[in-house]
Amino acid sequence: MDAAIAHLQGDFLSPEQIESSKAVMGLDRQLVEDRTYFAAEIDGQIVGCGGWSRRATLYGGDHSAGLREPRLLDPATEAARVRAMYTDPAWVRRGIGSALLAHCEAAAKAEGFTSCELMGTAAGIPLYKVSGYEAIEHIEDARGGAPVPLIRMRKPLA
Repeated sequence: MDAAIAHLQGDFLSPEQIESSKAVMGLDRQLVEDRTYFAAEIDGQIVGCGGWSRRATLYGGDHSAGLREPRLLDPATEAARVRAMYTDPAWVRRGIGSALLAHCEAAAKAEGFTSCELMGTAAGIPLYKVSGYEAIEHIEDARGGAPVPLIRMRKPLA
């Protein structure tokens, strides 16, 4: 996760924004406890990770202040959340993110969700767009110091 934040955002964010990103990005252990967080492994090496949630928290790690919303979502009226998607920088553009995203979407759909939402970073936006996600809100999160641009995105699940 740290390597992905530090290296993959470099083409989009300033060093100050990358450092600020660390305050709001990272693993939410609730995903692990809920058994909705997955790792992609090749030859014994973790090359990516990501998950989805049936809870209202949209983004942020355990350490992210003010983002926790553990309320369970209603699949009939609310979108599942795609969360904490990271690919090892040495493994980008090899389908790992796409495979994790598809796995999360299928799991959410199996639980009755008809759409997914996520908060995309600049580095992740191309993957999400090609996967059918559309922007619904642009924000800046400056809780880590420098403002970090993020895009809330949504996709209906077919």
